[in-house]
Amino acid sequence: MAGDKALFNAVDGLVREHLGSSFPAAAAAVFHEGQLVLNAGWGVLNPDSSGRARPATPETRFDLASVTKLFTTTAFLSLVSEGKTGLDAPLADVLPEFATSGPRPVDGGQDPHSKRKLDTPPDKLGLRVDPARITFRRLLTHTSGLAPWRDVYNAAGGPPTPPDTPDPTPRPVRWARALEALCQYPFVSAPDGIVRYSDLGLMLLGEATARLHGAPLDETITARVLRPLAVDAACFNPVREGRVPREQCAPTEDDPAWRKRRIWGEVHDENACGVGGVAGHAGLFADALSVARLGQAWLDSAGVFGIDPALAQEAASEQAATAGERRGLGWMLKSVENSSAGERFSADSFGHTGFTGTSLWIDPAAQLVVAALTNAVYGGRERLALLGFRRALHERIWDVVCR
Repeated sequence: MAGDKALFNAVDGLVREHLGSSFPAAAAAVFHEGQLVLNAGWGVLNPDSSGRARPATPETRFDLASVTKLFTTTAFLSLVSEGKTGLDAPLADVLPEFATSGPRPVDGGQDPHSKRKLDTPPDKLGLRVDPARITFRRLLTHTSGLAPWRDVYNAAGGPPTPPDTPDPTPRPVRWARALEALCQYPFVSAPDGIVRYSDLGLMLLGEATARLHGAPLDETITARVLRPLAVDAACFNPVREGRVPREQCAPTEDDPAWRKRRIWGEVHDENACGVGGVAGHAGLFADALSVARLGQAWLDSAGVFGIDPALAQEAASEQAATAGERRGLGWMLKSVENSSAGERFSADSFGHTGFTGTSLWIDPAAQLVVAALTNAVYGGRERLALLGFRRALHERIWDVVCR
């Protein structure tokens, strides 16, 4: 544990109320006015083990899930600032194969939990969408009309082997199959300005980012985000690539259906796992301090990444909103009601959450950055108490450091 004792005591009490019921392990790192005031870990990594429990620590690597999107966004916006492309440029300028299908039909998409294909809404029957209309801005604001989710992992190939064994299907092969499918799927709507959160859009943005930089996405994010942050505790495929022992990673869900094993040291998200563990929407593992450093860099206008200050301000400002869900460029903005950032954070706060139980929130008015990581999917995907925990955590932190 590092930082302010009063803050630690306040957070410690709340986390311990949720240990074992909401998640077995957690970590948090907090910056206030540029100073690190909390960096701590709680719980155990192997609660079902009959042997000695391994404690979670501030160095524990958590599966960031969709918080990965922020690292992809940061790398992409650094390329925009260099003039490599523009926000309103078509995706097909960089990924020409995305538009070679010509106009595509619209369907109802696919449920990410049941995997069931959904019926096409009556008002969408017969509609076709020209993929050449999809711009990078549309991907970043989740207004592209792409489906929120598809079973890309089935197109990519069978489940990978456990992460401590070689996978017989090379990662480039998995990704090539996935990209072919991503360039053929139907849309669920025209790009009409309505926010429809889409993992597919960030998978495509990740490929575009890699091509613009001229290296695979993991190398691109390392060069453009992790290295400027001086962060070496974040990476894709931590176990498979020998970066981190499995025992230093927080395990997530038991997967009896597809991988047929407890997910430990490999990405929880099926699509990210199926394409080889590296994707624009999910796949990064990191400790809480590394995530908080990303937030602090954005609070400082993202100059360390070479992002133009005006573009950084635009990214953290409202670009689209639907039914109270507000979006910047790659960033979630604090929702009008029931935000995971709680009630204290200002309306200008921006951040992102991850399905595994992770989040990063930044309050520019309070000069406050909070990275909160858990493995809330350890016991399954319901995560019933997670929103309440997140809200209470951010309110408690704000109350201690900002009053």
